[in-house]
Amino acid sequence: MEAKFFRFLKLVGVGFKARSESQGRELFLKLGYSHEVQFTTPPAVRVFCFKPNIICCTGIDKDRVHQFAGAVRSCKPPEVYKGKGVLYIDEVIKLKPGKKQKK
Repeated sequence: MEAKFFRFLKLVGVGFKARSESQGRELFLKLGYSHEVQFTTPPAVRVFCFKPNIICCTGIDKDRVHQFAGAVRSCKPPEVYKGKGVLYIDEVIKLKPGKKQKK
């Protein structure tokens, strides 16, 4: 399979890790839950983990690659106070300020 479309995801957070198995067909995520989150890729998509916190979704069908990357991101979307979660590699999160201290 010749990969033409890519989507990179980044895991931001303490203890967040990813690993792929069975030649890019399964993705396992540790996202701070009590269990690992498991994803099985569609037929035209492969998943590779370059580092424990960087995921590459690749394939020949752009729609399926982006849909799978969106499904992975939706299991722990980035939160606006600390910026933790699953982000696209080129995504910028505008952080909100916390509670203001009265002086």
